[in-house]
Amino acid sequence: MAMQVNGNYEHSRTDYAERVKEQQAVWRAEKAKEAEKATEEKKPGRLSEPQDEYISSERSGKKPTGLYRVGQDENGSRKIFFDAPKADHANGKDGRSGEGADGKGPKVSGGSQGKPAEKCVANSDKVDREIKKLKEKKQQLEQQIRSASGDEKKIRELEKKLAQVENELSQKDNDTYRRQNTSVIRI
Repeated sequence: MAMQVNGNYEHSRTDYAERVKEQQAVWRAEKAKEAEKATEEKKPGRLSEPQDEYISSERSGKKPTGLYRVGQDENGSRKIFFDAPKADHANGKDGRSGEGADGKGPKVSGGSQGKPAEKCVANSDKVDREIKKLKEKKQQLEQQIRSASGDEKKIRELEKKLAQVENELSQKDNDTYRRQNTSVIRI
């Protein structure tokens, strides 16, 4: 069987390359037009979306009202402390050290209105118990998977449950979840 090769092979290859270059040029031109439109929309005469901006306390002219921090009380429970800024910065203390005037513990003030001091206690025990239960359930499922050798259907079902527990655990075993679900009690 005889086969003849067309001599126009090189011609078709260069023709394709030229078409690709033309398409790329058109695409670049469209992108340039889109970018030009975007810069036109952001010109000073037009209203734009409001944007959040950090303004330092020095620039705003307002004095900071204080700082909140989480610490432990005398019983070892988590507690939220408020450190008020001190008026006298000459002695080297800026009011954020966490110590009151007596140097023993945090200073808790009622503010400039003369209200009595308010104490709060943060409790994350419920969240800790929830996370502990999830970890125990994860261990049980892993053990059941190891012991269920041979039954593929049961293993798949247990692995699916394990994936759900791991997903829930990854969502809950972090500081953000703890903060959001910590109960704060006024004393």
